[in-house]
Amino acid sequence: MTNRPSSRSRHPASTGTATDPAAAARKVARTAAQEVRILGGQWKRTPLPVPVSAGLRPTPSRVRETLFNWLGQDLSGWRVLDAFAGSGALGLEAASRGADEVCLLERDPALVRALQATQARLKAAQVQVQQADALSWMAHPQRAGRFDLVFLDPPFDADLFAPALAAAARCVPAGGWLYLEADRLFGDDDAAVRAAGLRVHRHGQAGAVHFHLFQRMADAAPADGAVG
Repeated sequence: MTNRPSSRSRHPASTGTATDPAAAARKVARTAAQEVRILGGQWKRTPLPVPVSAGLRPTPSRVRETLFNWLGQDLSGWRVLDAFAGSGALGLEAASRGADEVCLLERDPALVRALQATQARLKAAQVQVQQADALSWMAHPQRAGRFDLVFLDPPFDADLFAPALAAAARCVPAGGWLYLEADRLFGDDDAAVRAAGLRVHRHGQAGAVHFHLFQRMADAAPADGAVG
């Protein structure tokens, strides 16, 4: 890995979200943008379609801009996993900015087909699309230390944040990076963060969504058996 996150941070504009998960999912399905655009790199301004899917909420452009200010604009040499890919906005943004390898995981067959179509349209040979359950896939021993950066944006109503952090922490080496979007703040004193051997590097908030960049600590290892 050739880059380290910078200290620059911006504060995205706030947006409201519904408190009831089912109602929020229906609202997102009705009002979600039909496309998002890649912000930087070789595919800058390229539109990405957003299929209508209950609960699918692509990471807003202001949040992605902040995240890649933290990470750095050039990800050359990085190996990246987008574990709950959805529209693929995070993983494809990383690929556009030079990541050597990007794996997009998605369980929904319709979203997998959309991601495969986008990968083919971009001729993105460094991008792999796999239909898989993210937690099971990340828990496999072959994934240990495999990636420099893992994106986590799980469905908010499934409360997968803690098991996702535990599984993803196994996939990065000491010094590696995890990004998490959640409906609440996960600080250094949170049990899930401590158990995964992580520390908070940066945190931001957009409305009810908290977005975090964690670093895997060199002197700590994720607890075994943390994924149910």
